[in-house]
Amino acid sequence: MLTALTGVHGDRADAVTIAGRSASYEELLGAAQGVAADVAGARAVAVSATPSLETVAAVVGSLLAGVPCVPLAPDSGPAEREHILRDSGAVIVEADFGRRAGGPAETSVPVSGAPALILYTSGTTGPPKGVVLSGEAIAADLDALADAWQWSAEDTLVHGLPLFHVHGLVLGVLGALRTGSRLVHTGRPTPDAYAQAGGSLYFGVPTVWSRIAAEPHAAAALTGARLLVSGSAALPAPVFRSLEALTGHRPVERYGMTETLITISGRAGGGVRPGTVGTPLPGIRTRIAAEPGAEIGELQLTGPTLFSGYLGRPEATAAAYTEDGWFRTGDIAAVDEVDGVHRIVGRASVDMIKSGGYRIGAGEVENALLDHPRVSEAAVVGAPDPDLGQRIVAFVVAEGVTGAELTDFVAAHLSVHKRPREVRFITAVPRNAMGKPQKKRLLTDEFEERT
Repeated sequence: MLTALTGVHGDRADAVTIAGRSASYEELLGAAQGVAADVAGARAVAVSATPSLETVAAVVGSLLAGVPCVPLAPDSGPAEREHILRDSGAVIVEADFGRRAGGPAETSVPVSGAPALILYTSGTTGPPKGVVLSGEAIAADLDALADAWQWSAEDTLVHGLPLFHVHGLVLGVLGALRTGSRLVHTGRPTPDAYAQAGGSLYFGVPTVWSRIAAEPHAAAALTGARLLVSGSAALPAPVFRSLEALTGHRPVERYGMTETLITISGRAGGGVRPGTVGTPLPGIRTRIAAEPGAEIGELQLTGPTLFSGYLGRPEATAAAYTEDGWFRTGDIAAVDEVDGVHRIVGRASVDMIKSGGYRIGAGEVENALLDHPRVSEAAVVGAPDPDLGQRIVAFVVAEGVTGAELTDFVAAHLSVHKRPREVRFITAVPRNAMGKPQKKRLLTDEFEERT
């Protein structure tokens, strides 16, 4: 998986730069070997995944030793951290760049299908579950993405994403070590940091891209890049259009989950449309489980990038699959009949709204709201309604516009039955570390009291 460290792509003094500190492959390998010697034979290794060279070395060291790595969010609370350590049986390890010089890597021969990473879910429906990912699944995904994005050792990858998620760690670190591309992690994903990095390939989440689009001087600095990639949540169409106007690039969106890695993506040099995530990667098959006559339904898929299961939870693993072996993503999607391009509508649990006999995707209504020039953020949910079953409620961040005006605006752009029945003005949409809206908080008294 770590082909760059074996010398296939040569060495660079600044092969990996994180938050202003650089290391060569030789220095990274030396520190990682120190970790590998410390953790050999351990059940699992936990790493406090700060944006640092030490985090990269600790993750690489555990992989060299053949020990599953458990990245921990640096700001995780005591109860969450205790649960993860107890559930995984992991011991915390740190890397030391001054401990050992470079040299030939003493790697463990991996067992086929053996766990490489254990990434914990957000725990929105209970305690976080450990998602077990094998080295084969990770390598298959990174190779497919390298092909889709024309990603090579000639690239300089830039991002500032957390290193305890698939996006920042698997794609943003292991992807660079797989392809041999130079890696620049900006520490914090600020517009100025992205502008100054001088990359050819940029990763970001919608929040990052929105902030860059709001600062034309930063966006203009990305005109020399080769590809901009957005993920982890839907990129609003207005942000897509702003980036295209300011940088000359149409951002590529992709779709994935912790359990599946990245399975669907737009292609470098291919036709890219706002609001879509492209087509399945090689080896991935998808299908839409829709009710008769419905255009949208649950996205289900199968392929070589899927997880090995939830750690110690065989019943939860079995429940994640259909009877004929397809993974249930829980996301609602539609597929263009002509070119097979996928569009993600949202989560089945919160984004599929059944109102007055209609099935409505929250994402479509959100995009319509975001097209209004006075709306900067929008999140749409279905609230219980004795007459309609669910009524469409829009939470928006906006100035100089009324709820009635926004309702009429949506009704003029979409079918009338998709208009919000209620508009609530808030100061900010609650989001997690990856910029995904936390919609379940919107209808709680706790959230209302803080807005």
